[in-house]
Amino acid sequence: MDKYIILSPEAKGSFNDRLNFLYLKLGNHLDIEKMEHRTLQYCKVFLSDSQNQIKELQESLLYQEFLKDTNLTIVEQTPLNGSKISLLVKTTDVHTPMLFHSIRLTEEEAKDKNSYEQTRMIFDRYQQAISKTGMTMERNLVRTWIYVAHIDVNYQGVVEARNDVFDEEGLTADTHYIASTGIGGATPVRHATVAIDFLTYPDIQESDKKYLQALEHLNPTHEYGVAFERGTRLTLPSQQQYFISGTASIDKHGQVVYEGDVVRQTGRLLENIGALLKDGDATMNDIQYFIIYLRDISDYHTVEMLMNQFYPQIPHIIVEAKVCRPGWLIEMECIAEKQ
Repeated sequence: MDKYIILSPEAKGSFNDRLNFLYLKLGNHLDIEKMEHRTLQYCKVFLSDSQNQIKELQESLLYQEFLKDTNLTIVEQTPLNGSKISLLVKTTDVHTPMLFHSIRLTEEEAKDKNSYEQTRMIFDRYQQAISKTGMTMERNLVRTWIYVAHIDVNYQGVVEARNDVFDEEGLTADTHYIASTGIGGATPVRHATVAIDFLTYPDIQESDKKYLQALEHLNPTHEYGVAFERGTRLTLPSQQQYFISGTASIDKHGQVVYEGDVVRQTGRLLENIGALLKDGDATMNDIQYFIIYLRDISDYHTVEMLMNQFYPQIPHIIVEAKVCRPGWLIEMECIAEKQ
């Protein structure tokens, strides 16, 4: 089985002190995992200030020894536990082939291009990467993460670009879309408004996928003009994986529920996640981790208390990241697994 862990430095000194702490902490974790025949497969790095931190990160022992040769993504979404940097780490003893593309634009590519144009450029680059493999976006792409700087301004361009790409590739409301999180986030590139991560499985067929619905809780996304699946269950030889998209406090009519109340919004979105998992014959107990996005950092302690109260056994990280609708104070995503 896979194992997920979230690591944050306990050291509160300089950024370099925190990198060194994580180097020791991750190294110790991987030594233990090796005894269980699990190896590092994926790492997500959350930074608080990517422009000022990226160079030091890339020169660190943490990066050079453990991160640079694995499936890696780096995003500026400030960890709200005060750590400056946190890691979501996946180890596995399962050797199902997977490809991970973390596509970022350079300053030259991004400058003078709006969010629509940048999104199209990134999707084009992904399609070029898989074009000679026999894979297609429709069959093999399972999950995306779309990070949007200044999301209240730039999200609409991302939506329109993705809709156009999917139309061209034959992905429709009558076929399927892709599980996804579209959320606030930044890269070290000043003029980049969009960055995207793509998770692709080379050996799957459409029959290996089930698109999760909970129509008494959430409406289909196309009803309000966006194109993503609420969740996808992927049946692999060794296990079932559940990719739950970014989920918020929404009702079956597509309306924001409990505006202004982060406690009740948290409860509603967790209810929505449970309903999606139920459609794939899974439960909340199968969740491996949560990523929790907050619009307002002052809600951190309230949400941290709720998660520790209701799901103390499930790793989670809470980061600052604006959700695509201002009325949503909180959004969560997760992965669940069953043998």
